[in-house]
Amino acid sequence: MDLTPLNVGYACINLNLQADKIMTNRGMIKKTFTEKGVVYASALALKNIQDLLKIVDWNLAHGFRLFRMSSDLFPWASEYRIASLPDFVEIRATLEEIGSRPIRITTHPGPFNHLAGQGKVLDNTITDLEYHSEVFDLMGLTPSHWNKINIHLGGTYGDKPGTIARFCKNFSRLSENLRARLTVENDDRPSLYSVADLVPVHETIGTPVVFDYFHYSLHPDGLTEEEAFLMAVNTWDVRPVVHYSDSRQAYEDPKARREAHADWLYSMPNTYGKDIDIVFESKMKELAIMRLRGEEPEITPKLAKLMNQQKKQDPENPPAEVVAPGEVAL
Repeated sequence: MDLTPLNVGYACINLNLQADKIMTNRGMIKKTFTEKGVVYASALALKNIQDLLKIVDWNLAHGFRLFRMSSDLFPWASEYRIASLPDFVEIRATLEEIGSRPIRITTHPGPFNHLAGQGKVLDNTITDLEYHSEVFDLMGLTPSHWNKINIHLGGTYGDKPGTIARFCKNFSRLSENLRARLTVENDDRPSLYSVADLVPVHETIGTPVVFDYFHYSLHPDGLTEEEAFLMAVNTWDVRPVVHYSDSRQAYEDPKARREAHADWLYSMPNTYGKDIDIVFESKMKELAIMRLRGEEPEITPKLAKLMNQQKKQDPENPPAEVVAPGEVAL
């Protein structure tokens, strides 16, 4: 497969740049937020967004026109309105600059989001998803599945059909812009949701299905890969996005969990003749794609240390980096 600049990307962290402290997931513990409040949250958010612009420009310079941004741009985002932050004017201007770049930006809110939940769980989910949509609004991006906000359906609550129905019902509680951006992804466990389970969700509320090749391999639900792939791809109204990674158990560590992603990329997806965008979810991020392209990256001591740390992280939802108050100028 030809890895053209238009159709591949990676998630959240650029290891080349993070080795030089350029990152978008600076956060803080609850105690620090209680003490420092929105002033410090604003300073962290501004630095995260300024670095997001640097990552986007690096991506464009190196042939990446697809990028999944971190969900941790705004620390403790549920506790304030973005427009109330002291640095909002500069934050908005930087987000608009990012939105003007010729790159497809997506996001994947954390696994605690359960749109089929109830009570506080549902309220918190809506708050978090609306925050992600607001960030895209501030970038000036037209609400559509081009800039997807991707989630899993979550648990089945012992009643898969009933949970799917509740998910579709709760979808109506979301803002129009968020509804226009939301997508759903197939799971890696037979107890959860396959592509076949998610197509009726699309038929009911219009959310496209993001096909994850690795998840499919662990939960095919009686479908061939081609059948599941085409079933998902045909739900899209813009160029589809899919996720691809290799198995750590199969390629790197036989003792690894069956759900564990490999550090590097060892195989290529079959796209079955379709024009798609691919987010590679290997732990080595852009380095894995560069190696696949034949562009062996230079591994400096700082980068080697960071790569070793990265092996312990979840490539779908990496944690925020907790930053001490003295590390960001106020």
